[in-house]
Formats: sequence, C-alpha cells, structure tokens
Amino acid sequence: MNALELRGLEKAFGGLRVTADVSLAVDPGERRLIIGPNGAGKTTLFNLITGELPADVGSIRLFEHDITRVPSRRRAHLGLARTYQIVTLFPGETLLRNVTLSLLGLSRLRWNPLVRLDRQSALLAAARQTLSLVGLDHLGERRRVEIAMALAQNPKVLLLDEPFAGLSSDERRDVQLLLAAIPREVTIVMIEHDMDVALDFAERITVLHFGKVEVEGTRSEVVAHPRTREIYLGE
Repeated sequence: MNALELRGLEKAFGGLRVTADVSLAVDPGERRLIIGPNGAGKTTLFNLITGELPADVGSIRLFEHDITRVPSRRRAHLGLARTYQIVTLFPGETLLRNVTLSLLGLSRLRWNPLVRLDRQSALLAAARQTLSLVGLDHLGERRRVEIAMALAQNPKVLLLDEPFAGLSSDERRDVQLLLAAIPREVTIVMIEHDMDVALDFAERITVLHFGKVEVEGTRSEVVAHPRTREIYLGE
C-alpha cells in the first residue's frame, strides 16, 4: 500500500501544460524529495495533491483512497497537510492562537461563530503540546510555527514546500533537527532548493522538468544520472 500515489496527473493553464503525465508512488513513512529548476511545476504539483487546483487528467490516491475529486477542505480530514513556500501565519496573532486556529479547522466547533477559543481547554492544551514538540514553547520562528500548525492536524502525509527558504544557517539546522524528529508514522514529501540540507533528508528523489518526471531513484542514483546533470548544469 502506498501512502501517496499519483497516476498520469496533468494540468494546463490555457495552452501551457505545467504538469505532464506525472506518476509517482510514495511508501508509508518515506522521506521523498521533489527537485527541479524554477518553473518545473513543483508547487503546482502540491496544489493538485491538496486540491487547491483541480487535475485535468489523472488520479490521486491517499492510502488507497481516491481523493482526486475530494474537496481540498476534506483532504485534511483524511490525513493530508502542507506548508507553503511563503509563510502563511496570521501576523496579528500569537503563536498559540495560530496553532489553535489550525486545530479548530478539524473540529466541529469551527461551525460555531460564537465559539471562544480562550475557553477551549482541550484545543489550547493540544496547541501547547505541539508548540513544545517543535521547540516553540518559549521562542518563536515563523517557519517552525507553520510546520507546527501542519503537525497539529495529525497528518498521515505532510507536504513541505521549501521549508528552508530564507533561513539562516542556524535556522536551517534547527528545522533539520525538527524534521528529523517527526515520527515515521508521518510520510513526508518535500520540495526544496537548498540541496545541501535536502539531500541529507531524502531517501528517494524525484526530478521534475517542465512538468514531467525526468529522473527518480535513490540519492546516489539521481545525483549520478546524466539527465540530472543536463537539467541543472546544461551538460
């Protein structure tokens, strides 16, 4: 059984095909890295998986459950969570409230316009526990907060869109340690441009180019593949 399986996925905007017959399978607990130059279609692929964009052709399965036509909001309830390249926190809110709001999205309380979050002891306790898990019970760093918000939803598959983007070397190290501590019950698929940290993280790598899967395999196989060198170095 695959944690995530894409079959013949395609997406076009007008005459521009940005996802071209993408098929891949990710095992439960796997750490998968998706790389490719700018414009390769990596974030579009994530948007298709999460349902923020509808696929033109193909299918998406989450633990054998076909989610191709499932609304985006329902996919979180089925165990899919993601972060974004651009951090999407509520800037006027505390860290605790940001994570509590993330938890609220999975609760029936979200339908109650009169609910007071400061009185929801169970949600607040779960939010505090998650912040503590990622080392933010006493200090703040926006990238880790967003990862905490995703983890608070208890995902089975976590999609990370460039989690190291814009971070200093010390901050990258902190996020590396955070990702390494995520239990194997959570399958992780990551887009990343920082190859130094990404290659250390990945067990299998998929190379996208102009929306197509060009190379796939272990780290050593992908790094040694002539097509990888051609895409990145023009050789």
